[in-house]
Amino acid sequence: MMRPEEHTVTHTINRYRSFRYELILEGVIVGAIAGAVVVAFRYLIGYADTLLHSILDFGQSHPWFIPVWFLILAAAAFIVAWLLKWESLISGSGIPQIEGEIMGEIDECWWRVLLAKLGGGILSLGCGLSLGREGPSIQLGAMAAKGFSRVTKRVKTEEKLLITCGASAGLSAAFNAPIAGILFSLEEVHKHFSPELLLSSMAASITSDFVSRNVFGLKPVFTFTITHMMPLSTYGHVLFLGVIIGAMGVVYNTTLSKTQDLYERIPWRLVKILIPFMLAGVFGFLYRGVLGGGHALVEELSAGDMVLGSLCLLLVVKFCFSMVSFGSGAPGGIFLPLLVLGAIIGSIYYRVAEHMSPSLSGLLVNFIILGMAGYFSAIVRAPITGIILISEMAGSFSHLLTLSMVSLAAYLVPDMLHCAPVYDQLLHRLLRKQNPDKQATLTGEKVLVEGMIFHGSAAEGKKVSAIAWPRTCLVVSLMRGDAEFVPRGDTMLLAGDKIVVLCDETSEGQLHRTLQEYCQTVGLRPEE
Repeated sequence: MMRPEEHTVTHTINRYRSFRYELILEGVIVGAIAGAVVVAFRYLIGYADTLLHSILDFGQSHPWFIPVWFLILAAAAFIVAWLLKWESLISGSGIPQIEGEIMGEIDECWWRVLLAKLGGGILSLGCGLSLGREGPSIQLGAMAAKGFSRVTKRVKTEEKLLITCGASAGLSAAFNAPIAGILFSLEEVHKHFSPELLLSSMAASITSDFVSRNVFGLKPVFTFTITHMMPLSTYGHVLFLGVIIGAMGVVYNTTLSKTQDLYERIPWRLVKILIPFMLAGVFGFLYRGVLGGGHALVEELSAGDMVLGSLCLLLVVKFCFSMVSFGSGAPGGIFLPLLVLGAIIGSIYYRVAEHMSPSLSGLLVNFIILGMAGYFSAIVRAPITGIILISEMAGSFSHLLTLSMVSLAAYLVPDMLHCAPVYDQLLHRLLRKQNPDKQATLTGEKVLVEGMIFHGSAAEGKKVSAIAWPRTCLVVSLMRGDAEFVPRGDTMLLAGDKIVVLCDETSEGQLHRTLQEYCQTVGLRPEE
């Protein structure tokens, strides 16, 4: 029986050669679609947040309503638990799911994820759980892109590029941060750079940002004003803060993993979801500041009215509530909560240090943004994205040097302590839970996968035939500078080479692991 023409090897390769400019146009279309979906999501959770505070105000003045509100929270938890049963891949932020999709380990049903993530995310964030909007936005954008790919019958290689474009567009629309959206898709989601991917992600991210700004305006996410530049004499504090934040990033990732381990001991999904929803009800009447992602909390911190004791209490409660909320598996991200935690840490450091160093006077806002960038770098391990994200969210690029310093210090500490990045942890946990027979759901199409030969990797200086490629894979192209040729088995691989490998979709996950082990892991070779 003849296979459909769009599934053949010839079509896959020819399509790869000719689609660069078409992919830019598709990036614009994906950006518009993903932007519209995320804008709708962002608008609805904004309305839900306003409604939540009105309900809590009403409950405080009418005590009889408090038990009613807890019943409403229980009903919302039941709906979220049912949505998770209906489509389990909406749990958490959704970013590990997208990374698994790119690796070929997961095949999400795009329309089910779109519907369930929208409903579950609005209920979880709208009821006050300490979760962020960026993870759901990234997954929604990626699934909108996948839907476009499936409707227009794109080949698998192109589909994965479009999914990356959708993820970029999702983050861009969530935070009005188009450059951060591009960098995140390259640095964290796709973990690879190519001209096609860069141009299409740029088109998607810029288009999505344009859609978002037409609805929410041109103002940055955070409206506080940075009035002072940090003197050179304070740069020692920047590095020391980075070290502290790096250590606290290890605490965050370790605690999150342990929290998820504890939740796994609870056999009933409804009970898992009920815990954060009930806590949200308690905190709503006793300590409202820890509810939600914490956008307003950052601006409150910048006013400088909170004393040191209040800041420490806020840090502990917000940290614990974030762990409980995300660990339960409720649909929602960790971006914004971890940025808020970083802002609190920066504020605490400033309150302590200003008594010992008068030169720090008036630099509270500076330490808030340093805390956010450093904590993001320590936990996610995407420092470039963190630097640009905070700059775009704050509406200022005048602090790139100090942001870079704190991010570098915060990155090195968990790396030296061998603490894995948070999304790698979450992805490995997710893949362990997946049905071992999941490969049966894949289409069996041919996929083109790109890889780079890093300096110091095991593949550098080796012949193509010396690499233990998966059995169903074939290296079809090697790009060295501006030259491109078809390699043979005795072709020597050099640092900086870009290779294109053709494989069955069922072998894509194994191929990514091979590329990671041989081509992208840097280490000393025996002869050195």
